Amino acid sequence: MAEFRVEGLSLAGKAVQGVIEAENTRTAKQKAQTMATQRKFKLLRVLPRATFLYKVQRGTEKPLLGEQKAFTKEEVQDALSKMGFRVLSVKKKPFNFRMKPPTAEIVTFVRVSADLIRQKLPFNEILQLLVNDVENSVMRDSLREINNELKQGKDSEKVFVKQEAVFGKFTAHMLGLASKSGNMAEIYDSTAKFLERQAEFRKNLKSALIMPVVTLIALFGACLYYVGFIFPSMAEIFVQLKVPMEQFPMTNATLKLSYFLQENYIVLLIAILVPSLFLARFMTTDRGRFLRDKYFWKLPVMGNLLHKTAIEIFCRVFYALYSGAGENIDVIKMAAEACGNKYMEHQIKTIAVPMMVEKGAGITEAFEASGVFTRTAISRFHSGAETGTVKHTALQLAEYYERETSYKMRNAIDFIQLWISMIIMVVLTLLTLVSSETATFHPSSAPGGG
Repeated sequence: MAEFRVEGLSLAGKAVQGVIEAENTRTAKQKAQTMATQRKFKLLRVLPRATFLYKVQRGTEKPLLGEQKAFTKEEVQDALSKMGFRVLSVKKKPFNFRMKPPTAEIVTFVRVSADLIRQKLPFNEILQLLVNDVENSVMRDSLREINNELKQGKDSEKVFVKQEAVFGKFTAHMLGLASKSGNMAEIYDSTAKFLERQAEFRKNLKSALIMPVVTLIALFGACLYYVGFIFPSMAEIFVQLKVPMEQFPMTNATLKLSYFLQENYIVLLIAILVPSLFLARFMTTDRGRFLRDKYFWKLPVMGNLLHKTAIEIFCRVFYALYSGAGENIDVIKMAAEACGNKYMEHQIKTIAVPMMVEKGAGITEAFEASGVFTRTAISRFHSGAETGTVKHTALQLAEYYERETSYKMRNAIDFIQLWISMIIMVVLTLLTLVSSETATFHPSSAPGGG
């Protein structure tokens, strides 16, 4: 989250100043106004922490360029002047987009950190080593900022949560909790494993669903263009020669379809684009993601794999954070958020958690009532609850579903690719038959031909 400085005046006329965190400027102003009302001071302005580009010179040396984060231009000028530089220019960076680093960079950071923690290397030294080696500028700046704030004694969880935009919400929370836990290396290991599985899942999903869909859209788009705009110029020779079209049924049907597409292409485009845009917009809402994730599980072939993958990720996070104490309600909520399925998250938070908190239900009973866990998962959690090995059971389930989904995902990809190949073959065969029919026509067979 971004930082904002709140400036105001107290009732006695004294300056009031403080720093708050918010997702955007609008939210920051709302927080600042609420703070001003509660603490009874007049709000003057809310300044975002921005990046400033500067050019400085020391004596006759070559001018130096750099950038510095601050709330105002004057802060940067004062800081540089105190360091003995002559400030030539300071201006606010016009575009300050922070692109999220590649998943591979984040996984490498987490995995290397886990290994070095096991070797008893101090965490501040680990961060300094990685700052020097990381190539991605956003990642490097983020690690440098984390290191500086930890040296200042700030709360580790808050320090990492500030970097949600870089690491992702779940990863930032996990790394923040790790610093407070007694098993820091284990949590880093589990987080790295989670990120690796998440990346692998997205890659497999792309291979299994996204690429086939794109292939089909491109195929049918090319076919429509051929039928609607290229084929008529070839087939209209029949009309010009007044050939009885009943002799060429496929050509006749295709030509009628061509005329229909040419006459109604605007209406057809609107009929396709408007619902598509509406659906795409709806899928960005909480309700849209909830319905999408709920009905994705009902898809043939892929639905069962998506369901089990969500349970696997839930169990992996649950294992990493579960301690067997009362605070595990928060662990269950965090695992639900990490699973990547809004429907599963909703069911656990609105059914399972209230049952455990308000009715004192056991973990097995609550999970079963949520309706998002398989019979195998419920059975294993039941056994784990009876023997006191719930944490170990969660790891067993995660490993079991990882092996099962990895194997079945490869089969699913092969199955889907087979069907895509068959569809392409059918479409190309139909186009070949239509072209072959037109090739059988000879001018001598036309009315009045020689």
